[in-house]
This record gives sequence, structure tokens and C-alpha cells, in this order.
Amino acid sequence: MMKMNTYVNFSGTCAEAFRYYETHLGAKVGVMMTHAQSPDQSRVKPEWKNAVLHARISIGDTELMAADIPNAEPMRSAYLTLRMDSDMEADRVFSALSEGGKVLMPIQETFFAYRFGQVRDRFGINWMIVHERPMPARG
Repeated sequence: MMKMNTYVNFSGTCAEAFRYYETHLGAKVGVMMTHAQSPDQSRVKPEWKNAVLHARISIGDTELMAADIPNAEPMRSAYLTLRMDSDMEADRVFSALSEGGKVLMPIQETFFAYRFGQVRDRFGINWMIVHERPMPARG
């Protein structure tokens, strides 16, 4: 069996981001290992001891993995997409992820979704929030 997961890098805010996602997305942290827990401390700078070496969080039925790395850059052309079951939940999650972030496309109704919006959260992660419309079968 094979599973594909997304791995994102933060520049020192991984633990804070994952705690935020726990609070606002109902996510559950499975692993949170700091650089101080690495068996080889010879290459760990003192200022990175509390930074995250590896973390894993469950959001819905998907796991996201992450770490803190020096000089991590914000996501560019990739988005983590959350498919929602209601307009109210889509609006709530979009609002939470927008707090301190940058709205890239306001959440709104589109031809393919009851609610759709794009945001870069305050941790530099791009999100798409969508409550899809049922699409007619092609055939």
C-alpha cells in the first residue's frame, strides 16, 4: 500500500502553526520532535534546539508533515485544500486561516462551489477552502 503526504517547511513557527490548526481546524498532532531530541547534537545550533525537526498532524482524513528549517520560503504555487461540508464551516475555517494572513481570493460562491476562497495564513501556508457543488455526471 502507498500513501502520499504533503511535507511543508516553516522558518521557526511549525509548533505554533500546528497548535493553531489544532484549535481552529480540529486537527490532531501525532508527532512533534524538536532538534533537541535529535541523537546527533553536533550540528544543532543552540537557537534551533526548540525548533521542530519533524512533525505530523492529522487534518480530516489526511496527514500533513512539517519541520522548521532555516530560510524556509513561503509556499508559491501549491495550496493545501480543505473540502468542507457546509457554507458555515467553510466561512469559519476561511476566517480562522485569514486571521493575520493574506486573503488571496475572498471566499464566495462560484460556478463550481457554494463557497470557495484562497488564503495564505500567517505561517506562510497557502490554503484553498471549498464547499463544492455537486457536478452532473458526464457521459
